[in-house]
Amino acid sequence: MFNCLTRLSALVFCLFSTCLFAQEEVPMPPRDQGLWQTVVMIGIALLFFYVILWRPEQKRRKEMENSRDSMKKGDRVTAMGIVGTVSKVQEHTVILKMVDGSKIEFLKAAITEVNPLIDGDTTVETQPEKA
Repeated sequence: MFNCLTRLSALVFCLFSTCLFAQEEVPMPPRDQGLWQTVVMIGIALLFFYVILWRPEQKRRKEMENSRDSMKKGDRVTAMGIVGTVSKVQEHTVILKMVDGSKIEFLKAAITEVNPLIDGDTTVETQPEKA
């Protein structure tokens, strides 16, 4: 209780003491900033966002799109955290075969990682697909 009263009295003292010692404000002269300085600063900010954020994301997106387009039967892919083997590639979707033999159809845009089939890879079954 005493601690709370001490803090409250210190707060009241600080508030009233600033009023007692307040001085008249001297107005600051306005800054003379031309339009060209503002345009240059906006240009630097846009250049920063292009170089640091937009361009690397554009490159990453293009690489991912190329890897999705180059998918073929037998590639291991990750789609929304689900890992499977490509069973069939269609125009907008991909059918993945899971470990237990079940098949799931995903949109190509949902695929986040593509691991292409390596010649010596034995993880892909070579049984003919049943219609």
